Amino acid sequence: MAEPIKKSRNPEQTRSDLLAAAYAEILECGFQAASLERILAKTSVSKGALYHHFGTKQELGLAVVQDVIAPDLARRWFAPLSEGNDPLGQLDRILSEKIASADERILRYGCPLNNLIQEMSPLDEQFRQALQRILERWTEVLAEALARGQQAGLVRSDVAAAEAALFIVAGVEGCVGLGKNAQSVEAYRRCLGQLRLYLGSLRP
Repeated sequence: MAEPIKKSRNPEQTRSDLLAAAYAEILECGFQAASLERILAKTSVSKGALYHHFGTKQELGLAVVQDVIAPDLARRWFAPLSEGNDPLGQLDRILSEKIASADERILRYGCPLNNLIQEMSPLDEQFRQALQRILERWTEVLAEALARGQQAGLVRSDVAAAEAALFIVAGVEGCVGLGKNAQSVEAYRRCLGQLRLYLGSLRP
């Protein structure tokens, strides 16, 4: 069992500790089965402090989406794609790193964004909208990067950037789901490998 995070008198740190513990709990158990008691045990934060920051379990879950999952996606995908005019090269590097680093964790936990989409979108409209905003932003960033690549002559001019971006996002998330359901790291790697081949086909 993980050591409890030391209790802090700093409200910002307390909130950050709660979000980190809630993220780990949701990744492990899903949102509906997540336990506030286990989250508190990991942080040594009082129940009163929890409800001071988050009035309900739903508020805590939405904060995990907005303040943990979204920034992590921005760091791993948006930031690299904002650099330079070769989005295909950046995407290939990201996927290559994912293939190289894939291990049993992808089979056990999958993608936190994808997990919540599958679990919560049919049940909670606020969750669905929050998750949809992340997907739309991801697609938008990709489309903008592909358009810059076209202007630089590094992406085929006949590629519909928005549609290609949507397909890439769907492909990445689909590969995670496929690997998790098949309980096969190899299937996950093969799927991402095919996505890399697709990216190569977008070059002039």
